[in-house]
Amino acid sequence: MCLFCSIAKHEIEVNIAFENENIIAFLDIAPINEGHVLVVPKMHFLDADEIPNELLDEIMHLSKKIVCSIKKIYNPDGYSIMQNGGKFNDIGHYHMHIFPRYDNDGFGWTESGKEQKTGADIADKIKRNLLY
Repeated sequence: MCLFCSIAKHEIEVNIAFENENIIAFLDIAPINEGHVLVVPKMHFLDADEIPNELLDEIMHLSKKIVCSIKKIYNPDGYSIMQNGGKFNDIGHYHMHIFPRYDNDGFGWTESGKEQKTGADIADKIKRNLLY
């Protein structure tokens, strides 16, 4: 069984910030900054495109509430919400990171350094392949 499925079944103790029948949100054990929360569906999914829309809506609604809570508690300079998919999902179970951000907190986004296409043809390819 995967780590997050075990957490959802309360087989592993974590510091829970929120829980209902569909979602569990808990503190990350290796936080980027204090207040780093993971939002996890209790059912096992790897990627966002596998999750039913209603559950994704619930995850995003909770993410918004967590952001509001983080703002009240920490008064950060900003926040980040992120999710990695495919082989970049290091746990193998969908999870959304939400954490407060501060100037000079050391967290950053790096670019590949490779020249990338950004033209209308790329946007058109994505638009043509959107699944509704």
